[in-house]
Amino acid sequence: QVQLEESGGGLVQTGDSLRLSCAASRRAFSEHCVAWFRQAPGHEREFVAAVSRSGGSTSHADSVKARFTISRDKDKNAVYLQMNDLKPEDTAVYYCASKRCILTMPPILQAESYNYWGQGTQVTVSS
Repeated sequence: QVQLEESGGGLVQTGDSLRLSCAASRRAFSEHCVAWFRQAPGHEREFVAAVSRSGGSTSHADSVKARFTISRDKDKNAVYLQMNDLKPEDTAVYYCASKRCILTMPPILQAESYNYWGQGTQVTVSS
């Protein structure tokens, strides 16, 4: 079992930046593919960004490309989501998800593929 804990959310203004962190409870996290999803009130959960097991390959949703960047630090057993130029439509609860995957697996975009999830961190962007 791997437990995930998100942090770094908060209340910011349009144009501000935040960095979300996803910390894992076990070193096995280094063998996992990881992604960020978000869910706004009244909306379905949506894919935000994903990173491969090696960290060498990433994928970002069109709505956040050029503004958000996913990365991982294996020494710190963590994955990050750097969010720049935040907009009110980015307001949501952000979730970190992971699953064990082979080294050659590309970033996984489908939420149903992940079997470990964090509790989420709230991001609110005021206009």
